[in-house]
Amino acid sequence: MRKIVVVGAGMMGSQIAQLFAEKGYSVSLVDVSDERVQLGINSIKDRLDKFFVKKGKITQEQADAILAKIKGTTNLEEACKDVDFVVEAVFEDLNLKKDVFKRLDQATPKHTILASNTSSLSITEMAKVTSKPDKVVGTHFFNPVAVMRLVEVVKGLTSDETVNVTMELMKKLGKTPILCKDSPGFVANRVYAGLIQEALWCVYTGVASPKDVDTALKLGYNLPMGPLELMDYTGGWDIALTMSKLYMEEFGPRYAPCPLLFELVRAGYLGKKVGTAGKGIYDYYEEHMKK
Repeated sequence: MRKIVVVGAGMMGSQIAQLFAEKGYSVSLVDVSDERVQLGINSIKDRLDKFFVKKGKITQEQADAILAKIKGTTNLEEACKDVDFVVEAVFEDLNLKKDVFKRLDQATPKHTILASNTSSLSITEMAKVTSKPDKVVGTHFFNPVAVMRLVEVVKGLTSDETVNVTMELMKKLGKTPILCKDSPGFVANRVYAGLIQEALWCVYTGVASPKDVDTALKLGYNLPMGPLELMDYTGGWDIALTMSKLYMEEFGPRYAPCPLLFELVRAGYLGKKVGTAGKGIYDYYEEHMKK
């Protein structure tokens, strides 16, 4: 395992590329435009400087060496010529991901493992559009990638060999992988979805403010971030709505979205998307709900 390709230079893709480079792998970071590629590269530079060099964890020379291992490109086919492992990290849209996997299937050698960083979507559906579904696996990293140790390794039509190679690779990256079946939300997000919904209901019904809900959960259950501030930080409210609908379809009405979630998405309070300082539930509460 020598060469890695990460498809998607956004918040997660750039962090995953950085992690592989830190561990000594050669990485191609691919996106659809030079502008998006450069945004991804710049975000890596900024993180290395802010969280590693300035905190004395690595030297500037080491940071430069990490960056030198990452090549940004818009040419997917060229990047994939001799790749060993691909991580797809594009937007959470199943049709988009399937299109990417069709291209990866054509562009990669037979031995290449194709992984998706999807947080909830079907690995099986992605695998079915390829000629090597046994080589398709889920690798769900968590944000921020440098801090969060968990990776969910998701088995769809995946061979045991692919699973074993992927589990070992995640360990080499310093992660703790768990193996789970291909099911909506996998493990962590499916369980966490219930927490988010109850937090939203507490705000919606006037039980407490977003800040107080988050404070209760952080101090009461020793969470590093409350669920509401985490969704604001990751810009994940639209994804939360999409997944709530999927969970309800798959598992029944107990996953029905709180009306406040519809309000947030309709009003555009989605949180901090890549390259933006977007507003989230904290802002929505102050501007539209607080009395």
